Amino acid sequence: MSVVVPVGVLLLLGYALLKRVRVFSAFTDGAAKAFPLLGRVIPCLAAMLAAITVLRDSGALDALIRLLSPVCGALGVDARLLPLILLRPLSGSAAIAVLSDLFTQYGPDSEIGLTASVLLGASETLLYTLALYFGAVGVRKTRFTVPLALLATLTSVVMGLLFSKLFFG
Repeated sequence: MSVVVPVGVLLLLGYALLKRVRVFSAFTDGAAKAFPLLGRVIPCLAAMLAAITVLRDSGALDALIRLLSPVCGALGVDARLLPLILLRPLSGSAAIAVLSDLFTQYGPDSEIGLTASVLLGASETLLYTLALYFGAVGVRKTRFTVPLALLATLTSVVMGLLFSKLFFG
C-alpha cells in the first residue's frame, strides 16, 4: 500500500511527458496562481482559529460541557464524548487531540474509544471547510449553508451514537 502515491506520481509524470507538458513550469504556474487565493483564505482561517482558542482558553467550552452533561445523561449519551462532539465541527486537530486523550484514558477498544472513533469519522470540520471554501471564492452570504451543515452534523452525531450503541454497546 505504501507504493500507491509514488506510483501515482510516476504515472502522472509519465503521462505529462507523453503529452509534452513542461511539468516544472506547469507546477510553478499553478503555485503562483494560488497566492491570491491564499490572501483571501488566510484571514478566514485565522479568525476561526482565534475563536477556537478563545473558546477553549476562556473556559467557555468547559462551562458548556458542564451545562450539557445532565442533558446527555438523560439521553443516554456519555458526557465524556461532549468535547469531541462540540469541537469536531470547529477543528479537526482539536477533535483528534480529544480522541487521543480518550484513547489514553479509556483505551481505543473501549466502548467510549470505539464510539469516539465513529463520531470522528462520521462528521466533518464543517466550519473550517466553510471558511476555507467560501473564503476562497469570496462568498459572503451563505444563506442556508451553515444551518443545514449544522443539521447534517447533528444527524451524523445522532446516527454515530445510535450505530455505536447498536454495534458496541
